[in-house]
Amino acid sequence: MRIEILCTGDEILTGKTVNTNYSHIAQRLSEAGLEVYWGTTVGDDRVSLLTSFRQAAARADAVIVNGGLGPTVDDLSQEVAAEAAGVSLVLHEPWLARMEAFYARRNRPMPPNNRKQAMLPDGAEFIDNPIGTACGFAVTIEGTRFYFTPGVPREMRQMLEEQVLPRLLDNVGLQGVTRLKRFHSFGIGESRADEMLAGIKALAPGGGVKLGFQAHYPELETKLAVRGADQDELDRKLAPIETEVRRRLGNFIVAEDGQTLEAVVLGGLRARGGSLALAETFTGGAIASRLLQVEGADEVFRRGLVSRDPTELAAAVGTAAREFSPATALEICLALQQQSGATHTLAVLVTMERGAEAAEAGGAITIGLISPEARIVREARLVGGREWVRLGAVEMGLDNLRRHLLGLPTDERLDFERR
Repeated sequence: MRIEILCTGDEILTGKTVNTNYSHIAQRLSEAGLEVYWGTTVGDDRVSLLTSFRQAAARADAVIVNGGLGPTVDDLSQEVAAEAAGVSLVLHEPWLARMEAFYARRNRPMPPNNRKQAMLPDGAEFIDNPIGTACGFAVTIEGTRFYFTPGVPREMRQMLEEQVLPRLLDNVGLQGVTRLKRFHSFGIGESRADEMLAGIKALAPGGGVKLGFQAHYPELETKLAVRGADQDELDRKLAPIETEVRRRLGNFIVAEDGQTLEAVVLGGLRARGGSLALAETFTGGAIASRLLQVEGADEVFRRGLVSRDPTELAAAVGTAAREFSPATALEICLALQQQSGATHTLAVLVTMERGAEAAEAGGAITIGLISPEARIVREARLVGGREWVRLGAVEMGLDNLRRHLLGLPTDERLDFERR
């Protein structure tokens, strides 16, 4: 099956919005054993859209269209799809009722222009959107099946997994079910992980497991894509490989599947009835921000301090430290613990070298951690410029806390650390 991904929107075409939807769709198709032959981006223009639909229909067996299903005048996918298919738009009453109920639950009247989202090409196959107001649909244009999905990433991803992929697999004759198992790690690079997992696919009974990596610093995602006749077969194939991945990557795995490092940290604190206070420099409060986005964080998080100046940071907790050092990190943690009443305190202190804008500029990171069981200091040096150091310091601080909570060594060497 020759598949084309067609993304719409002026913001995508002009580069104002990075098109992460395309990369996600293409990766998931590849992992499921489907091949993408073309990728097209087109703006919010009626003539351009119509031309693109017809070109895609002439060369592809299936087309996934992403975007253009919103309520505004520049959302044109339904109208142009109907024109290309040679049919009229008709009101999908059940979806209109769903949208009205969606707004009613929020005690808001539905804006009149949202009715547009319930207008679908006559005869189109409805594709449900369980978490948004833009439903999807499938329609045949000049003999080619088109699948329309909304541009909101989380809506598109759920619809792709639950509805579009199964339809494509069925059409191409690939029977069964698929699963994507993900491991998130910190501290090892892609090439090292590849070496550590060499030969691992052979452990799957009957084969059929695909190993892949996706680096998005500071984490690395290791992916296992598998197809089977049913869920039981998926479990049998994945079980030995999952176990071996956990054994080989070991302490570097910070989370799995939809988990995040910050959720794992908060879960570890909550499990022991603990609480947390933070002191951060250079990060702009990114550690606190990541933690507070997790549901239930307010039950654990006590206080967060952010400052670039060591004197100001120390003064905020009642100490007189003048420079960043291991002793300063512990001093700040202890004072913060006494001040906040938190069981665990974490200080992440960063000093950038001169010439910090250069790609090779580095930063010295000092991490202090105090808990009822221990007082820990971790020092490291990262090279790669300001943003690289900032992201690394945030991840390293969270990972040190995770390791301590799980009883793992906190001084394990990282691939991109320079000592």
